[in-house]
Amino acid sequence: MAPVYLSSKFNNGESSLETVNGLDLSPTAMASCRYPFTSLLDKHITSNMIIPFSDRESRDHKRLKRTPSIPDHIESNWSTYSGGSNNNSNSCDGSRISLRKLQFRDHIWTYTQRYLAAEVEVEAEAEEEAAAAAISANSAEEDGIADGMRLVQLLISCAEAVGCRDKSHASALLSELRSNALVFGSSFQRVTSCFVQGLSDRLSLVQLLGTVGFVAPTMNYMDAALDKKEAALHLVYELCPHIQFGHFVANSSILEAFEGKSNVHVVDLGMSLGLSHGHQWRQLIRSLADRPGQPLERLRITTVGLFVEKFQSIGDELEEYAKDLGLTLEFSVVESDLENLRPEDIKRYDGEVLVVNSILQLHRVVKESRGALNSVLQIIHELSPKTLVLVEQDSSHNGPFFLGRFMEALHYYSAIFDSLDAMLPKYDTRRAKMEQFYFAEEIKNIVSCEGPARVERHERLDQWRRRMSRAGFQVAPIKMAAQAKQWLGKNKVCEGYTVVEEKGCLVLGWKSKPIIAISCWKC
Repeated sequence: MAPVYLSSKFNNGESSLETVNGLDLSPTAMASCRYPFTSLLDKHITSNMIIPFSDRESRDHKRLKRTPSIPDHIESNWSTYSGGSNNNSNSCDGSRISLRKLQFRDHIWTYTQRYLAAEVEVEAEAEEEAAAAAISANSAEEDGIADGMRLVQLLISCAEAVGCRDKSHASALLSELRSNALVFGSSFQRVTSCFVQGLSDRLSLVQLLGTVGFVAPTMNYMDAALDKKEAALHLVYELCPHIQFGHFVANSSILEAFEGKSNVHVVDLGMSLGLSHGHQWRQLIRSLADRPGQPLERLRITTVGLFVEKFQSIGDELEEYAKDLGLTLEFSVVESDLENLRPEDIKRYDGEVLVVNSILQLHRVVKESRGALNSVLQIIHELSPKTLVLVEQDSSHNGPFFLGRFMEALHYYSAIFDSLDAMLPKYDTRRAKMEQFYFAEEIKNIVSCEGPARVERHERLDQWRRRMSRAGFQVAPIKMAAQAKQWLGKNKVCEGYTVVEEKGCLVLGWKSKPIIAISCWKC
């Protein structure tokens, strides 16, 4: 390292601590330094002064912060920084060397303070930039919220216009909504697109006299392309916890009813939505095959529905699956809808324990007159099942007034779309398929249809309690809330889903909004 050459000026033989070589070291001057990273060879430093710094010492800010005794360190190594020259010591007395040390330490102290001041300034600027970014993000979020609120207002205004049969005003609002309700937009834009379809279908049914027709729109739940709807249903089953959670709780309750029994029979209403491969019953069959104790003598599954070929195909697969596990399964199909079901349609054997399973089915026979549902419940009661497992959407979509139904459905499906938003990326086509070919069909049926065409008549758990009680059923408490929560964790269900026990029933919800309710009943 090159030797250090110091040049000093004295005032009457005394050095000034606040002015060294023309450098103003006063607090006022120090506070005004804005660019402390500039070289010391500036207008404040005499041209004949050179301060050697290694690259490490000039850049290592953390070293400077961790070494508050820099001047002492430099003083102790003075001979090193001065090149170890003895000539300088011969030409200068002790007082001169002391002053040189003082000047050098003052300059080091100045440099260090400027360096640290720069750090404070850089941190302050970084904080300002972060604050500005946060403000920008908040502004964008506020803009998104404002757009969402505007969309809500338009949607409700349009529903009011459709409900009042104001065709011109409703058409204008629908046109504006279509331009803002994006299939790949925010969760509320996507759910709005589904409700816009339902409102448009309902508006198309407004006749000249202002009445709403009782026929289903062209794109009705029952008329949707079956292949697309089936594919969407499989995605809902695989990606959403709703149906799988219902299957898990239902099977646990059925196994409890079959405990210690060797002759068992399940009556499935609707064959669990017609899901291929019979997912629910595969799980039950395996559990029955693995259970300890007395082996099964007879296992029967009877399904009720109109899709005989499809159900029988599922039954054939289940029989082969049971055979591989060492069980004999008897599968049969009753070709009938629920409203026309008769007790004698269900073949029974003496000594068998029977359970009835309904996964998102019984709400389809809820009518304004209540007669259809009461008839079905009476038939089930005559079968004397040990357990009736009921899994239903927990929402009030069967109110007498259109606007009330609309608002309830909007709240319910907004929660579902919000959960899909948390589970899948924005442009995931699987999410679009679930929303447009499954949930949208439910929404359109709720919003656009009346009379027999409206089959999506979801009701709240309290209403189901009243209906079941009037039909002669008593609640059989489900005591497995802890296991249900463990199931959520084991299956890595998206954070935000919750399970609560409500008067002996289990409710799966999304951020406190009930989605699916599971209850068990006995005669």
